[in-house]
Amino acid sequence: MKITLIQQNLIWERRSENLQGFERVLPLIPSGTDLVILPELFTTGFTMNAASNSEAPFSETFQWMARISAEYCFAMCGSYIVEENSLFFNRWVFVTPENSWWSYDKRHLFGPGGEDKIFTRGSERLVLGYSGVRISASVCYDLRFPVWIRNRNEYDLLINSANWPESRRDVWITLLKARAIENQCYVAGVNRVGTDGKGIKYCGDSVIINPRGEITAMAGKNKECLVTGEISMAELSDFRLQFPAGKDADNFTLHP
Repeated sequence: MKITLIQQNLIWERRSENLQGFERVLPLIPSGTDLVILPELFTTGFTMNAASNSEAPFSETFQWMARISAEYCFAMCGSYIVEENSLFFNRWVFVTPENSWWSYDKRHLFGPGGEDKIFTRGSERLVLGYSGVRISASVCYDLRFPVWIRNRNEYDLLINSANWPESRRDVWITLLKARAIENQCYVAGVNRVGTDGKGIKYCGDSVIINPRGEITAMAGKNKECLVTGEISMAELSDFRLQFPAGKDADNFTLHP
């Protein structure tokens, strides 16, 4: 599978302008790309003004993703603010050219930023199958909670869409590597750049990491760019056979 990460500056609370910004770079995506990954809250930035920036589950942003996916023949994913039953969700959505879709509501809401006071946390993990790859979703702060993310031969690729501040840059890279190593999977982490409406800076560092914890593709710091890399299910299978650490993992039951 060929994956392209879009590392972009996000204009604070300006949905249409952000969608236009992503659309401008779509023609630069390498041919043969199977999956395009966008950051967390890619239409607004990490705002807590959910009431004025939310949308219904299948409205503007969903329709935009579906249109782009069909037009360019690649799957697309990322999170944005959804209001459903008078509740707000940081909802990660995955759409395909075949008109299939899945969603995941961010489980671990960022308390220090007040996210837990505004949004409703998700209760279910997501594993989906696309183009021969089993994919699991996580959003930003989820990355700090390995029990929730633990892979028991359920998925091959872990995606994290994030708004991860520059002040915790080393933590971002360290946790992405750790999740790849302990779960024996590929990890794709997509972060934004620029400064948000609260003055918080983001430097990007969007990255693809292999099951050994090695960086195979990485974006530049503080620059808008595309990062493309390939993941191999054959190589992943061989690695798991040669070093079957998962067989020795502790069993547990997760109670969401």
